[in-house]
Amino acid sequence: MTTAPMKRRAILLFTLNRPGVLNKIAMLIRRKMYNVETITACKTRQPGISRMTLTLFEDDDDKVVQVLRQIEKMTEVVSARELHVDQSFWREVAIVKFEADEALLEQLGQRFRFEILDRQNHELYIVQVAGTSRMIDDFTAAVGDDRIIETARSGFTALEK
Repeated sequence: MTTAPMKRRAILLFTLNRPGVLNKIAMLIRRKMYNVETITACKTRQPGISRMTLTLFEDDDDKVVQVLRQIEKMTEVVSARELHVDQSFWREVAIVKFEADEALLEQLGQRFRFEILDRQNHELYIVQVAGTSRMIDDFTAAVGDDRIIETARSGFTALEK
Protein backbone atom coordinates (compact mmCIF):
# COMPACT_ATOMS: atom_id res chain seq x y z
CA MET A 1 0.00 0.00 0.00
CA THR A 2 1.50 3.33 -1.05
CA THR A 3 0.83 6.54 0.79
CA ALA A 4 -0.02 9.67 -1.15
CA PRO A 5 2.57 12.42 -0.98
CA MET A 6 1.75 15.17 1.47
CA LYS A 7 0.73 18.58 0.23
CA ARG A 8 3.59 21.05 -0.30
CA ARG A 9 2.91 24.38 1.41
CA ALA A 10 4.62 27.74 0.85
CA ILE A 11 4.67 30.30 3.62
CA LEU A 12 5.61 33.89 2.81
CA LEU A 13 7.11 35.92 5.66
CA PHE A 14 8.20 39.51 5.97
CA THR A 15 10.49 40.01 8.95
CA LEU A 16 12.72 42.58 10.53
CA ASN A 17 16.23 42.12 9.21
CA ARG A 18 17.92 41.20 12.48
CA PRO A 19 20.45 38.52 13.45
CA GLY A 20 18.84 35.29 14.67
CA VAL A 21 15.37 35.80 13.13
CA LEU A 22 15.76 32.91 10.70
CA ASN A 23 16.93 30.64 13.51
CA LYS A 24 13.97 31.59 15.74
CA ILE A 25 11.50 30.82 12.95
CA ALA A 26 13.21 27.51 12.13
CA MET A 27 13.20 26.52 15.82
CA LEU A 28 9.49 27.31 16.16
CA ILE A 29 8.68 25.17 13.13
CA ARG A 30 10.95 22.37 14.36
CA ARG A 31 9.18 22.38 17.76
CA LYS A 32 5.93 21.77 15.87
CA MET A 33 7.56 18.68 14.30
CA TYR A 34 7.63 20.04 10.77
CA ASN A 35 10.54 19.54 8.47
CA VAL A 36 11.26 22.64 6.39
CA GLU A 37 11.86 21.47 2.84
CA THR A 38 13.33 24.73 1.49
CA ILE A 39 13.92 28.25 2.68
CA THR A 40 14.90 31.27 0.67
CA ALA A 41 15.45 34.78 1.98
CA CYS A 42 16.29 38.15 0.51
CA LYS A 43 16.13 41.81 1.36
CA THR A 44 13.17 43.87 0.22
CA ARG A 45 12.92 47.37 -1.17
CA GLN A 46 11.86 48.49 2.30
CA PRO A 47 14.99 49.09 4.42
CA GLY A 48 15.30 46.75 7.41
CA ILE A 49 12.74 44.22 6.10
CA SER A 50 13.55 40.74 4.76
CA ARG A 51 11.36 38.43 2.70
CA MET A 52 11.39 34.66 3.33
CA THR A 53 9.69 31.79 1.55
CA LEU A 54 9.47 28.53 3.51
CA THR A 55 8.18 25.31 2.02
CA LEU A 56 7.08 22.30 4.01
CA PHE A 57 4.77 19.32 3.61
CA GLU A 58 1.48 19.17 5.51
CA ASP A 59 -2.02 17.99 4.58
CA ASP A 60 -3.82 19.41 7.63
CA ASP A 61 -4.97 23.00 7.00
CA ASP A 62 -5.57 23.59 10.71
CA LYS A 63 -1.95 22.75 11.55
CA VAL A 64 -0.69 25.23 8.95
CA VAL A 65 -3.00 27.94 10.30
CA GLN A 66 -1.72 27.22 13.83
CA VAL A 67 1.92 27.54 12.73
CA LEU A 68 1.15 30.78 10.90
CA ARG A 69 -0.52 32.25 14.01
CA GLN A 70 2.49 31.35 16.15
CA ILE A 71 4.91 32.81 13.60
CA GLU A 72 2.88 36.02 13.46
CA LYS A 73 3.19 36.38 17.27
CA MET A 74 6.97 36.73 16.98
CA THR A 75 7.99 40.37 17.46
CA GLU A 76 10.37 40.25 14.49
CA VAL A 77 7.65 39.08 12.05
CA VAL A 78 5.85 41.83 10.15
CA SER A 79 3.47 39.45 8.34
CA ALA A 80 3.06 35.78 7.48
CA ARG A 81 0.67 34.00 5.16
CA GLU A 82 0.36 30.87 3.07
CA LEU A 83 0.73 31.19 -0.69
CA HIS A 84 -1.62 28.93 -2.60
CA VAL A 85 -0.15 27.27 -5.67
CA ASP A 86 -3.01 28.33 -7.96
CA GLN A 87 -2.72 31.99 -6.88
CA SER A 88 1.05 32.36 -7.04
CA PHE A 89 4.15 31.46 -8.99
CA TRP A 90 6.61 28.99 -7.43
CA ARG A 91 10.05 28.70 -9.00
CA GLU A 92 13.51 27.41 -8.26
CA VAL A 93 16.91 27.37 -9.93
CA ALA A 94 19.22 24.39 -10.43
CA ILE A 95 22.83 24.28 -11.51
CA VAL A 96 23.62 20.90 -13.02
CA LYS A 97 27.03 19.47 -13.96
CA PHE A 98 26.77 16.58 -16.39
CA GLU A 99 28.41 14.72 -19.24
CA ALA A 100 26.81 14.96 -22.68
CA ASP A 101 27.66 14.79 -26.31
CA GLU A 102 26.44 17.33 -28.88
CA ALA A 103 23.43 15.19 -29.82
CA LEU A 104 22.15 14.98 -26.23
CA LEU A 105 22.77 18.67 -25.66
CA GLU A 106 20.78 19.54 -28.78
CA GLN A 107 17.97 17.20 -27.73
CA LEU A 108 17.85 18.83 -24.28
CA GLY A 109 17.87 22.27 -25.91
CA GLN A 110 14.76 21.40 -27.92
CA ARG A 111 12.83 20.37 -24.79
CA PHE A 112 14.17 22.72 -22.09
CA ARG A 113 15.39 26.25 -21.68
CA PHE A 114 18.73 26.42 -19.93
CA GLU A 115 21.86 28.52 -19.89
CA ILE A 116 25.28 26.96 -20.40
CA LEU A 117 27.53 28.35 -17.68
CA ASP A 118 30.65 26.35 -18.51
CA ARG A 119 31.87 23.70 -20.93
CA GLN A 120 34.91 21.57 -20.18
CA ASN A 121 36.62 18.94 -22.37
CA HIS A 122 33.84 19.20 -25.01
CA GLU A 123 31.56 16.81 -23.10
CA LEU A 124 31.28 18.19 -19.56
CA TYR A 125 28.69 20.91 -19.09
CA ILE A 126 27.51 23.08 -16.23
CA VAL A 127 24.09 24.57 -16.94
CA GLN A 128 21.53 26.67 -15.11
CA VAL A 129 17.89 25.62 -15.31
CA ALA A 130 15.10 27.76 -13.85
CA GLY A 131 11.43 26.94 -13.55
CA THR A 132 9.00 24.77 -11.68
CA SER A 133 10.33 21.88 -9.65
CA ARG A 134 8.64 19.45 -12.04
CA MET A 135 10.45 21.03 -15.00
CA ILE A 136 13.80 20.74 -13.21
CA ASP A 137 13.01 17.14 -12.26
CA ASP A 138 12.12 16.42 -15.90
CA PHE A 139 15.39 18.01 -17.06
CA THR A 140 17.52 15.91 -14.71
CA ALA A 141 15.59 12.78 -15.70
CA ALA A 142 16.22 13.56 -19.39
CA VAL A 143 19.94 13.97 -18.70
CA GLY A 144 19.97 10.68 -16.77
CA ASP A 145 21.41 9.78 -13.37
CA ASP A 146 24.38 8.07 -14.97
CA ARG A 147 25.48 11.34 -16.64
CA ILE A 148 24.87 13.78 -13.77
CA ILE A 149 27.95 14.57 -11.71
CA GLU A 150 26.49 17.15 -9.34
CA THR A 151 23.31 19.18 -8.84
CA ALA A 152 22.67 22.25 -6.69
CA ARG A 153 19.10 23.48 -6.24
CA SER A 154 18.11 26.81 -4.74
CA GLY A 155 14.86 25.89 -3.09
CA PHE A 156 11.58 27.60 -3.85
CA THR A 157 10.76 31.20 -4.02
CA ALA A 158 7.20 32.31 -4.64
CA LEU A 159 5.28 35.42 -5.60
CA GLU A 160 1.56 36.08 -5.55
CA LYS A 161 -0.17 36.80 -8.84
